[in-house]
This record gives sequence, structure tokens and C-alpha cells, in this order.
Amino acid sequence: MTTTGELTELRYEVADRVATVTLHRPDRLNAFTLTMADELARVAAAADADDDVRVVVVTGSGRAFCAGADLGGGPETFADRRTRQRPPGALSEQIDGFPRDAGGVASLPFAALRKPVIAAINGAAVGIGATLTLPMDIRIAAESARFGFVFGRVGIVPEAASSWFLPRVVGISRAMEWVATGRVFGADEALRGGLVSRVVPDDDLLPTAHALAQEIVANTSGVAVGAARQMLWSMLGAASPWDAHRMESRALVELGEGPDSAEGVAAFLEKRPPRFAARLGAEDVAGVPRWPAPPDDVTGV
Repeated sequence: MTTTGELTELRYEVADRVATVTLHRPDRLNAFTLTMADELARVAAAADADDDVRVVVVTGSGRAFCAGADLGGGPETFADRRTRQRPPGALSEQIDGFPRDAGGVASLPFAALRKPVIAAINGAAVGIGATLTLPMDIRIAAESARFGFVFGRVGIVPEAASSWFLPRVVGISRAMEWVATGRVFGADEALRGGLVSRVVPDDDLLPTAHALAQEIVANTSGVAVGAARQMLWSMLGAASPWDAHRMESRALVELGEGPDSAEGVAAFLEKRPPRFAARLGAEDVAGVPRWPAPPDDVTGV
């Protein structure tokens, strides 16, 4: 099992088969740093490798989810991407000869997870605080939540692979409206635009997220949901429904021959809760490849 190592800007807890990741710089409204990016990548890998984890919940400490990049560097905050000191690992890699975007380093491991990810968004989720959640499967907002794709207002483009994710989550028209204006908007607009699936009172946010996580844990097969998660996301970029048909045909045969299928049918017929026992392990599930696969031009430096 992969471990998280020491964490300084996150909290990571596993209970009842749910991993809760909490951004933890409450004095800075959980503003994003390179350290946080590195730690997010590590906890996502740890959750993926831990067969005792079925669902991941991500939230923020204090009054905010994440208020965006830490602007402590002043006007030069975004000017030193070529020269800044970076932690070892993915943050020290290059893609096409340029340093990898730290937002993508943090977000793409959540895209690659084979467990459902629920974002429980409290307070400000601005810049990377908004884009970080896009590879997550379900976004639940507190009434206090505020969102903003504010990159144009500070002279940069969206990051964290959000130019791929955002139009697929909310559609190109809504995505461009939010990106082009850079305005901050409330939870109700996020709900109308499909960015979040529900809005709940602030005090109900984590209980709602954990209740949904427990519904998944109690009723579904981890291998089936893991395969389905990667199939659904990867098919967003497929050229044809035949790509889905090919992948589903193999997965249905292989999972249908497995123990969880037999247990699920038996539990249904016997009118009892299922006791799924199959483990995800480290390999592909039912022929469904890991997604997204990194390109060949990601290199170390």
C-alpha cells in the first residue's frame, strides 16, 4: 500500500472505508502552494492503492475550500515558473520542454483514481480552488460556496487541465462565460450551470458528502465502480460509441465471471445487503485501462 508520507498542508483520514482529504491552511483560506500540490498527488495515489478505501471526500478547513493560488509572491507570483525551486517528483517534470503546471500535477491524480471522488465545497473555491474539483465525480456545495475562474483577471489561462474538464462538465457556452468574465459567482449559479449537483446548508455539507459516500460503500462493488468510473471519463474523448461497446463487452464478461457479480445477484434474490469481497489491486480491472495515461513527452529534469 502506498503511504502519504508526512503532510503539512493537508489532513488525510480513513474511516469506514472513506478517505477524507482536507486542505489545511485555514489561516490562508487554504491557498494553493507547490507543497499542497505535491501532497495532493501523494494522497490521491495512497487512496488509489489502498483497497480499504472505497470513496474519497475532499474538503477545506475553516471558512474556505481553496481561495486560489497563494499570492504571497506579489506581482511576480506567476512569473518564475521556469526558475522556481520545486519538490522532487512530478513537480520537477517537464512536458514539451516546459515545467508541468502544478495545478495539473495536483488534479490529474484525482482523475486517475479508480474510486469515486466527492468534493464537499465550503466557502471560496476560486482559481485552482475551482479547477481542482473538476476531475472529481460529484461536487456538493455549501450555501456559502463561491466559485470563480478568475485567471483572465490576473493575466493567465486556466490550469489544472481545466480547459479539457470544464467544457465537458458544464458545456462550452457556460465554460466560456465564466472564464471570459472571470467573475465570482454563488452556489445557486453553480447549481444552475451544472458545476455542482446539489447545494446544502453549511452545517450539512460534510454529513451529506459522507452519507453519499456510505451509500456507495454499502451497496456497490468496488471493482465494478472502479471500472465504470474510468470507462465513463475515458469515453468523453472517444471517437465513436463503438469504443464504448468494445470496452463494455469485455468488462461485462470478465466482471460477470467474478465473485462480486455472483454476490450481488445472490444478495438481491435473498433481500439482504451485499458482501462484496473482490479487490481492485494494482492492475487494470476487467480490461479497462488506467486513465488518463501520461503522454510520452513527460520527462524528468
